[in-house]
Amino acid sequence: MANRNIILYTASSLDGYIAKEDGNIEWLENLPNPTNSDYGYHDFYKHIDTTLMGYKTFEFVKSMDASSHYAKTKNYVFTHRKNLAPEQYFTFINNPVPFTKKLKMESGKDIWLVGGGEINSLLLSNGLIDQMIISIIPIVLGTGLRLFPDARSEGALNLIKQVSYPSGIVSLYYDSKSLD
Repeated sequence: MANRNIILYTASSLDGYIAKEDGNIEWLENLPNPTNSDYGYHDFYKHIDTTLMGYKTFEFVKSMDASSHYAKTKNYVFTHRKNLAPEQYFTFINNPVPFTKKLKMESGKDIWLVGGGEINSLLLSNGLIDQMIISIIPIVLGTGLRLFPDARSEGALNLIKQVSYPSGIVSLYYDSKSLD
């Protein structure tokens, strides 16, 4: 029986926001990166063959013309909208929790939970996130879209490792299985 890991790989402001209130994430691109680091993304992506995201995140991906970046993975978009036809590289799913439980049992590489906040909260609250890699960006936004706006789960995480970068970004690697 397969047991693929679902890994939340994301960035957050120091005060816990993943985007501004309008969904804007330009603040992520405006930080100095003197070493041109990819912050571990390439190594992470080698172990992924599937992505999960909410509809708002999908709309953002499309607006940034980044859809082709997902050409090499199976990509599922969770939405309440009914009868959406699949789009190039993306399949729409209406029942996220049962679908994700089934997906974890299929064979394959790990699964990247791209986000956003609503789907992060739902999967966390249902014990479906196995690991988290959260890069803390040294900026305070004050308001915006939260990393876990509606999480209904409480528990300690196990810090596996931390990596600091010259830009001030700190990536925190957690095993979240202790939340079960």
